[in-house]
Amino acid sequence: MEKDLIEIRWHGRGGQGAKTAALLFGEAALETGLYIQAFPEYGPERTGAPVASFNRLSKKPIRIHSGVTNPDVVLVLDPTLIGKIDVLEGLPDDGVLIINTKKTPEEIRKDLNIQGKKLYTVDAYSVSMETIGKAIPNTPMLGSLIKATNLLNFDHLLESVKKKLKIKFRGKPEEIVDKNIEAIKKAYQETRSE
Repeated sequence: MEKDLIEIRWHGRGGQGAKTAALLFGEAALETGLYIQAFPEYGPERTGAPVASFNRLSKKPIRIHSGVTNPDVVLVLDPTLIGKIDVLEGLPDDGVLIINTKKTPEEIRKDLNIQGKKLYTVDAYSVSMETIGKAIPNTPMLGSLIKATNLLNFDHLLESVKKKLKIKFRGKPEEIVDKNIEAIKKAYQETRSE
């Protein structure tokens, strides 16, 4: 993506890690010299309630301090949100949509009657169950985001996330970090496009 400003919207449910994923991605982008914003949309969040988080990336200082209304990329961590909220709101015809689902991009395009847009799917729940042992789709979706957009170097993202998770999970077994890194790699490999 060659734009001055890239905006990303993450849709999930409380407890799925949309906020954490946006922060991890934002911090990895910051380390490359980009200007970034990474922030959640606050409301009466509770486990299972719909939540949104956002990123902005730019090579120039970001002077916008409002919500993201016209994202270039939308990630859907929980496919049950589709139909309950408008995940496509503001996404342009050349935008990128990445959905956690067992379905293929072709099936999703047909089911939702999506015109235009670049569509990617990954079964982030299965990936996280196989690697982490819990159905937490946030780190797998980071792998899919890089596969679909190439916004950051994949190896840099892995190193950055590893450093941040070591801090977040200090005092816990290091395998937690390793399993999350494995989830990112596996989702990157298993992300499907049309």
